[in-house]
Amino acid sequence: MLPRQHDPIVAIATAPGRGAVGIVRASGRDLQPLIDALCAQPLKPRHAAYLPFLDAEGQPIDHGLALYFPAPHSYTGEAVLELQAHGGPVVLQLLLARCLEVGQGIGLRLAEPGEFTQRAFLNDKLDLAQAEAVSDLIDASTEAAARSASRSLSGAFSQQVDTLRQQIVDLRMLVEATLDFPEEELDFLEKADARGRLDRLAAAIDAVLDRAHQGALLREGIKVVLAGQPNVGKSSLLNALAGAELAIVTPIPGTTRDKVSETIQIQGVPLHVIDTAGLRADHEASDEVERIGIARSWGEIEGADAVIFLHDLTRRGEPLYDVAEQEIAGRLGLAEAHADHPRVLHVFNKADVAQAETGGHLALSARTGEGLAALRDALLQRAGWHASPEGVFIARARHLRALRRTREHLAQAREQAALPDPALDLLAEELRLAHNALGEITGAFSADDLLGEIFSRFCIGK
Repeated sequence: MLPRQHDPIVAIATAPGRGAVGIVRASGRDLQPLIDALCAQPLKPRHAAYLPFLDAEGQPIDHGLALYFPAPHSYTGEAVLELQAHGGPVVLQLLLARCLEVGQGIGLRLAEPGEFTQRAFLNDKLDLAQAEAVSDLIDASTEAAARSASRSLSGAFSQQVDTLRQQIVDLRMLVEATLDFPEEELDFLEKADARGRLDRLAAAIDAVLDRAHQGALLREGIKVVLAGQPNVGKSSLLNALAGAELAIVTPIPGTTRDKVSETIQIQGVPLHVIDTAGLRADHEASDEVERIGIARSWGEIEGADAVIFLHDLTRRGEPLYDVAEQEIAGRLGLAEAHADHPRVLHVFNKADVAQAETGGHLALSARTGEGLAALRDALLQRAGWHASPEGVFIARARHLRALRRTREHLAQAREQAALPDPALDLLAEELRLAHNALGEITGAFSADDLLGEIFSRFCIGK
């Protein structure tokens, strides 16, 4: 995309389908030929004009609003023309075709996915984290995710990253100045309070990383898989969590043959809950379809963020049931059926009809809803969610990786600074690497292939 960044571009900017209003958006250095041909009158910058959009014969394609934003005062930083017409697919395609016909002389072409926002980034209208927040705001599945994406779009995340980068720059300047003038024999570590500043930087990175992790949970959600033997109540639990009859519930073992999934939200965090086929040995499966379903269940379990291992309180103590529990626990990596595990949450179902010792694990009734609130809280806690008093900004996996690398380089710098005779060149190098890692978040240090990958995931017209 980058070699063609100076071409004028055009695209339908609204979602496919019928609607009250549809928008065709163009961006480039000189869009006057489009204005002359389609609008047939001058447009006052940043003022809406109601007029006919004309075809090649001068006949109206539609009547609507035309808005012109001269460079650099536009979304992309280039001249932008928006034609707001009625939202029928045929009308919008006619307008788009007319723009491309008129724009042949200036090299107008169809925009690539995300190219308008990419130009906003390249023209310093947005940094990379803000540009990604545009897509995240569009894709937000909960109110909390939308508010967090809006916070990132406004620059809250970028400002924190820039503040940290500046603090690292200040330290780098002191270290490198000492390297350049060794004859001064400055006691750098003492006079500059390098150790204290590094400690404060590390604490600040941890705080930003924590908030970014919360934002990543809001964006990505948590994949939760319901696992357990047939008829322990997995489908009933899915229905109870979703508040709808999504899965078939019967007393017949093996009713669920394939996964059933639903996305719910708890405190604004999306939970992608997956009900799987009941787990038992292949030779116990009733037919080939159930065997395939069980194999798929284990595949979903391997990729889950959290696994709810559901136990049946009414069947505890039955020899065959207990043996099967231990076999499942073994495949989950548990030494015992009810052993603790960071990814596995033990839940004992049917508490409305049976009581037993659960070893401190959750007990609930999927039928009556007893204990569901505690389960929701436990899932959020297991995922590492907690509401931040300062608010959460949306974040992506690449942001978390960059922050963790920054933390690692700062840890190396702190180790070096703590030595009796530290090597200042190594300290300077770790600070440089930390500085660059932070720069990847906002795009201060970004490879072109990374930019292409990021913006290619946007919708066309944005």
